[in-house]
Parts: sequence; C-alpha cells; structure tokens
Amino acid sequence: MALFNMSISKVFLAPFMALALISAPSQADESKTIAENAANAEALSTLVAAVQAAELVDTLKGDGPFTVFAPTNDAFAALPAGTVEMLLKPENKDKLKKILTYHVVPSKATAEMVVGLIKQGGGHAKVKTVQGDELTLKLMGDKVTVTDAKGNTVNVVQADIMNSNGVVHVIDGVLMPSK
Repeated sequence: MALFNMSISKVFLAPFMALALISAPSQADESKTIAENAANAEALSTLVAAVQAAELVDTLKGDGPFTVFAPTNDAFAALPAGTVEMLLKPENKDKLKKILTYHVVPSKATAEMVVGLIKQGGGHAKVKTVQGDELTLKLMGDKVTVTDAKGNTVNVVQADIMNSNGVVHVIDGVLMPSK
C-alpha cells in the first residue's frame, strides 16, 4: 500500500519540496516509533497534542505496523474556528479518538505499495482504517489523494517517513469518519 513509486514520488514532491522541508520532518529516526518521531516534528505539534489528549500515545509506540496519514498544523488550523479546541476537551475524547484512528491503517503501506494498489484497483484503492471506516486512495495526475467517508479529499504532501513501527504520510487536511 505505497503512495507512490519512486518516479511518481519525485515528480509529485517537487512542487511541495520547500513546503515539506519547512512543515514536516524530511527524515525520521527509523529506530524510533511514530509517536516518538512525531513528538520531534514541529509541524505535527497539533497532531501530537491530539494524540496525547485521546490517550493514543502508547498505541502509536506499539509494535504496529501502522500507516499514519498525518495532518499538519496548517491542516488542523483550516478546520472551522474552535473545532480543535472543542475536540481537545476531555469530554470529547471518544470523538477525538475516532477521528485520529481514522487516520491510521493497520499495516505498513509505503508509497510504492499504495500506487500499486491504486493501479490494481483501476484508479483507486479502498483501505480500512483502525477506526473502521474506509479511505479511498487515488492518483490525480502525479499526486496521491485521500478521500474520507464524507467525500472530503486531501493531498499527500510528503510520503514515506519511515519509523520503527510503520510509515507516515503527511497530508494537507484532516480526514473525518462517517461515524
């Protein structure tokens, strides 16, 4: 389940390279877990705060393997005003947990694997998340998009950040489950 093969990823990432280097970790310590590496990525600080509020840190330190579609701080900031603050409240922990686990696929899906799945699927691939709903992956030109259960589509802006327990693909929006 990879998002791009090598040639596609180079073409796709070129326009976003400056953004990716500023907003997301270009390299992770592959000996560390997804949770440990995310905690060191300034561009993912809102995601880290949400994972902590939902009490999912230990899960993302687990063996995995996981594929995480990680929204940047800018992705969270683009939500309607007050949404993040509302979700971080203790009484909304279950809702936050559903949203966050909707960003996680319980397998390691590198970019190359995802592109292969999309091609095998005739232009799209559906993957089941830890939360239970599916995400739809497509190639739009040279970029991979992820569409959530509500029909919202986001872009992968950086792929294949390797960790000891899986892979992270940085996205430019927050995915929302149907439930």
